[in-house]
Amino acid sequence: MRIVVVGTGYVGLVAGTGFAEFGNRVVCVDTDASKIRLLEQGQIPIYEPGLEELVRRNAAEERLLFSTDLAAATPGADVVFIAVGTPPRADGGADLKYVMAVAESLAKVLTRDTVVVLKSTVPVGTNDRVQALLDREATVKVTVVSNPEFLKEGDAINDFMRPDRVLIGARDEHGRSVMRKLYAPLQLNHDKLLFVDPRSAELAKYVANSMLATRISFMNDIARLCEVVGADVSNVRKGVGSDTRIGNKFLFPGPGYGGSCFPKDVEALLFLAREHGVDLSLVRATEEVNSRQKALLFEKLVKHLGSVADKRIAVWGLAFKPRTDDVREAPALTLITRLVEAGAEVRAHDPAARNTTRAALGPIADKVIFVDHPYDATVGADALVLVTEWQEYRSPDLERLSNQMRRKLLLDGRNVWPSVDPESQGFTYEGIGLLRPQGGGAST
Repeated sequence: MRIVVVGTGYVGLVAGTGFAEFGNRVVCVDTDASKIRLLEQGQIPIYEPGLEELVRRNAAEERLLFSTDLAAATPGADVVFIAVGTPPRADGGADLKYVMAVAESLAKVLTRDTVVVLKSTVPVGTNDRVQALLDREATVKVTVVSNPEFLKEGDAINDFMRPDRVLIGARDEHGRSVMRKLYAPLQLNHDKLLFVDPRSAELAKYVANSMLATRISFMNDIARLCEVVGADVSNVRKGVGSDTRIGNKFLFPGPGYGGSCFPKDVEALLFLAREHGVDLSLVRATEEVNSRQKALLFEKLVKHLGSVADKRIAVWGLAFKPRTDDVREAPALTLITRLVEAGAEVRAHDPAARNTTRAALGPIADKVIFVDHPYDATVGADALVLVTEWQEYRSPDLERLSNQMRRKLLLDGRNVWPSVDPESQGFTYEGIGLLRPQGGGAST
């Protein structure tokens, strides 16, 4: 099939490359000429394991092309994906200006009957709005389908190639038949396509992320309770997660969720509910708990050190999760900002997110020392704080840390260090909700 993907951000680039890998001819279109030049040179503007190799291979085999010219890309296209950003507005709603701008442009350039697929995360009713616009302004018949993405950053290629389900909101058989053909390579073992109405597909995306966020916030609240009553959250998690009705995923406490999806989608769902006079009190509490949780690591530092002014704090992990350079709403940003404002000296390391962290911190980035090696951050440190559990941080050299650090204080924001027994090496060690060092953690 001939496919056009408008938007070469995280969603668009992964989807476009994935469809090219299936043997389709794909043109990825973006208004950012510098980004298109970068992609044409075989480089990608985001950090996602395995993606750069796929982009280069499919581009070399001329299945994947890049362009800034939408009009030149669309003739002959069977399917056009809209995969542009929907950033949050000040009031919490999703900003649809980029989606609607693409729809308006498509109305002018489409020259044959086409299926337009909304891949962007959009509020309920957006499919109807785009369909109405194209019905009114396009000179050809356009069928608008919703196909929200459920990709995990850091594992997006695997999620695209081996999804547990593909959700499709279509209002007619033509849209469904085109999407069946498009996703046929995924149907070899069993049917993974779930066909629903467009509004249900749009809402399901927000609900899925909000439900996962709720599980995280719930366990973060339980971890706080564990610290007060003398229970161990790792054991509580095992006892709860072994119930097959609940399962063990997204039950690991931490310093709060971040990233491009959970915070934005929770806020957007709350905005949608308010618009329609519905009080989603549980979702609202999820957001409130997460905001409070992001202050926890700073509070633990103050508990151990008193004032952090003039203290040297080493921070391991800046991205909101491992295997990505995404720091949007990352807990590390909250911690570093609080530390700098309190007069601490911050030394930070992350395998991938140094540049994105600098950009996100803005003016205060100049007050943070970013190091090339994780142990460089710990020289003379009064505390080491693990915020993101990259693999290279999971088995720290305690002897080296003991020799380098001024104070032997380890704060483990992901509960991944109990197994290395820091206390036996003379460290003061504290995780989140742990009664005593045992068990382990995993990324949320």
